[in-house]
Amino acid sequence: MYSLAVDAMGGDGAPGIVVDGLAIAAERHPAARILLIGDEARLAPLLARSKAARSICTIRHAPTAITNEMKGTAALRQRDSSMRLAMDAVARHEAQGVVSAGNSGALLALAKIVIKTMPGIDRPALAAISPSACGDVVMLDLGANVACDSRNLVEFAVMGEAFARVVLGLPAPTIGLLNVGSEQMKGDDRIRQAADVLRASALASQFHGFVEGHDITAGTTDVVVTDGFTGNVALKTGEGALKLAGSLMKQVFNANVMSRLGYVLARPGLDRMREWLDPRRYNGAVLVGLNGVVVKSHGGTDAEGFAHAVDVAMDMVTHNFNERIRIGVAQLGNALASTRPVAAAPDTNPAVPGDAADRTTNRLATTG
Repeated sequence: MYSLAVDAMGGDGAPGIVVDGLAIAAERHPAARILLIGDEARLAPLLARSKAARSICTIRHAPTAITNEMKGTAALRQRDSSMRLAMDAVARHEAQGVVSAGNSGALLALAKIVIKTMPGIDRPALAAISPSACGDVVMLDLGANVACDSRNLVEFAVMGEAFARVVLGLPAPTIGLLNVGSEQMKGDDRIRQAADVLRASALASQFHGFVEGHDITAGTTDVVVTDGFTGNVALKTGEGALKLAGSLMKQVFNANVMSRLGYVLARPGLDRMREWLDPRRYNGAVLVGLNGVVVKSHGGTDAEGFAHAVDVAMDMVTHNFNERIRIGVAQLGNALASTRPVAAAPDTNPAVPGDAADRTTNRLATTG
């Protein structure tokens, strides 16, 4: 079995960035076996120039690739694409996981339909790591499900807890439900019901309760759980705030001679902050809750960022991430079965009637 199937043709700089990233990953994971799927005529020369990447990769030819503009229905019909063949490899148990920097909507639709959702999980969720004042924090869902019910939120908590154990190495990660206030009476019925289930579950000792937006960057909990609409808005707002802070800092330090001198004095600390907030460190969003590992790399990342996405996938494969989720779902079985169906908010992004694949894709928001 291959460790990972990698879509070599996905992303802005593919396939060069992908091969360069795998060369970096080979130094960290020399025992990995990578099924590199894409245009063999373009991949063979790249591997010939990279001994490190060549040591862990086997090429499988794919005659086509999924474009960034392609809709989910078209991606499903294109059965010979590099992304589809990577998904097929996991579905046939040839590989344990997939890494791709390609079209987000196509990736999520293919993953749900080809690899399928794990037994006991109603919906998969998109999880990723973000920086906080107390270290890294796991957030989910970040866009895979625009509308969620209470059962979905409880499942996300189980999957987020397992993610934090595997990727962050935390023995007992704390969990918070994102809400409009920390008081128990705040929020709608589905959020309050999810909280009641978690308080009575095997995760009770790790459940912090409700958290607010500022708690994400404060690091109040290790895992922040929310629906995909709210999570995606929070993610993009955080990214925008970081860009704004960087832009304002440049203006301040370029204002006059004294401020430029201040930059020289502060540069060592600023360099450490830049390294801490480097988006490449947080590259690799994971679609959790599937019968296999699926990691989405940012399409515009460089080789170091893609290597980090591979690191995330290898951590999940090596530490039996999906088995941890199965155990967590089994422990919550009775509580989940007793959860009353509380209607989720209406889907604000309806699909074209009659097109099942696009209904799936429209519920799966992109993350960049």
